[in-house]
Amino acid sequence: MSASPGTGIQDLNLVRTFLAVYRSGSFTAAAQLLGISQPTVTTQVKALERQSGRELFARLPRGVTPTPYAHDLAARIAGPLDALLAATGQGPAQSGPPAPVHLAGPAELLCLRVLPALAPLVAEGVRLRVTPGLTDPLLDEVRAGRHDLVLATTRPRGRALLATPLADEEFVLVAAPVWADRIGGRVTAEDPGVLHTVPLIAYAEDLPILRRYWRHVFGRRLNCRAAVTMPDLRGVLTAVTAGAGFSVLPRYLCEQELASAALTLLHDPEDAPINTAYVVQRPGPADNPHVGLVRDTLLRVGPTW
Repeated sequence: MSASPGTGIQDLNLVRTFLAVYRSGSFTAAAQLLGISQPTVTTQVKALERQSGRELFARLPRGVTPTPYAHDLAARIAGPLDALLAATGQGPAQSGPPAPVHLAGPAELLCLRVLPALAPLVAEGVRLRVTPGLTDPLLDEVRAGRHDLVLATTRPRGRALLATPLADEEFVLVAAPVWADRIGGRVTAEDPGVLHTVPLIAYAEDLPILRRYWRHVFGRRLNCRAAVTMPDLRGVLTAVTAGAGFSVLPRYLCEQELASAALTLLHDPEDAPINTAYVVQRPGPADNPHVGLVRDTLLRVGPTW
């Protein structure tokens, strides 16, 4: 079999191994996906490089990165190879009921939006295994085949992972009414420094969400230290609502508190910061029909969030 015109590639196993490395980002992860040893993966990739006369991957301290030729080769062979493996029964075998769908993403988004949206599917027999976590580690894990779907707060680099926009989240600057009263109402774009007298509640020590808000809305750096850090935005919401200080939160997370006046919107810019969430699918052919069902359901309801 020739994988693509002009490559001189004759062995289907070689291109299958190449594609597993390309999609997973490492020889170790590809070996796990294919059920073979890492030395076998290394040998097959080297054989393919000799046949094609091109270097396919640059070795990194963690994993590998595809060369331009590898990107081109993957673009040409991925679809036909996946279809061929499925048609000839060489793809993952499926027997009995579909396996659980392994889904991962930010804890807050999973709890407040995703699980309620997927509840009807669970009632119809879809099984879920849900893992909360940060985007970068979860993307590494989906490349290695540990998850079927990942909800990512940033678009993955490169072309090995398919990422589809899910929803936009708007960030808002909030505090309990007692603090709004103390600073005299809303913060102005000209004088956000009035908040320096208010304790800052943050997700992490480096203030990623708050720093982005300050740059986007106020056009300046935020020079404050957090009074409280909590790596779960639901905890940040709880602390701010209880009167601990101010923070920047996704609107979907605090919309009920804003509606009930438990929180006060401290600033209402015409151009609020927006972050796009993505649905990222595990590389390779989808052997579990429930993965597509979960993905399509999320993509359908996501824009309503």
